[in-house]
Amino acid sequence: MALEFLKQEQIAQFHRDGYLVIPGFFDETETDSLLSRSKQLLDEFDVDSHPKTKFTTGDDNHVGDDYFLTSGDKIRYFLEEDALDDQGKLKREKQKSINKIGHALHELDPVFRKATLGNDRLKALVRDLKFHRSPVALQSMVIIKQTYIGGEVPEHNDSTFLYTDPPSALGFWIALEKCTNQNGALSFLPGSHLIAPITKRFVRVPGGGTGFEQLLPPEEAQKAPEGEYILEECNPGDLVLIHGAVLHKSEKNLSPNTRFAYTFHMIESAPYANYDEKNWLQPTPAMPFSRVLDEPNPVVIGKA
Repeated sequence: MALEFLKQEQIAQFHRDGYLVIPGFFDETETDSLLSRSKQLLDEFDVDSHPKTKFTTGDDNHVGDDYFLTSGDKIRYFLEEDALDDQGKLKREKQKSINKIGHALHELDPVFRKATLGNDRLKALVRDLKFHRSPVALQSMVIIKQTYIGGEVPEHNDSTFLYTDPPSALGFWIALEKCTNQNGALSFLPGSHLIAPITKRFVRVPGGGTGFEQLLPPEEAQKAPEGEYILEECNPGDLVLIHGAVLHKSEKNLSPNTRFAYTFHMIESAPYANYDEKNWLQPTPAMPFSRVLDEPNPVVIGKA
C-alpha cells in the first residue's frame, strides 16, 4: 500500500532508534489552540476542592491515590512535587503549580479531541507506521515543566506504565512550546527498545494504591543497557513518536521558561494484545478506549 504521510526512511528510523521526531506536525494555529486551551484549563482549576495530589515518578513514592486512579475518564490536575510547603499550601499561584492535566483530554475536551481522535493526518501516520493492527487511545495529558520547579523524569519506558501482553504502547508527544536543554527537553537512548526488556509493570495493588510488579528475575532486571542519550530539542508543533520500550528521560526545569507539551498513548486492542485489570488505568462502560482507525490495519511491520 502506498504511504500517505510518512516516508519509508522515517519508518526505518523509528524502528531503528525507537523514536522519531516529525518537525511541524501541528501548524502554528493548531499548536496555539492547544496551548491556549491548556492555559485556560489552568485558569479554571479549582484549587480549593483539590486533594493536593502531586505527580511523582520515583519507584518508592509513585502517585496512586483515588484521585489519580479514577482519572481515566476525567480531566484532573496533578501538582509538581515542589509546589507545596510544609503546611500543604501552594508556594505560588495555581497556574504555576500544576505538573500535568489528565487523563481523558482526548475524550472530553473538544480542542484536544479534534487534535487526537479527529485528526486525519494522524490517522494517515498510524496507517503508514503499521505499529498496530487495531489501535486504541487510552490516555492523554498536558505535561507542564513549570519554571524553576518542573520535576526531573528519570529513565523509563512507557510500556512499564501502560502494559499489554505483548507490549504495544506507542506515545505521541507534541511540543507546545520550545523545548531546550534548559527547560526539560526529552532525551532518548537510541535502539534501547531492541535490547531493553520490559522488566516491570505499574499496577494497582490489592487493598488500594499502586506499585510495581516485577516481570523478570532481579539479576536480569538490573542489566541496564549502555549508550549515550540523545537530547532532542523541539520547536512548537513538533511531534515525537515514542516506542513503548525505548528508554527516555527529561531533566528538571531550572529555567524561567515553561515547557508545555501534549501527549497521548495508543495500545493494541484485543485480540492482538491483552490489557488486563491489573493496570492502573481502566476503561469504564461509559468511556471505553477509543478506536483510532475506522478499519484495522491489514499488515503489521515489526513488533510492538
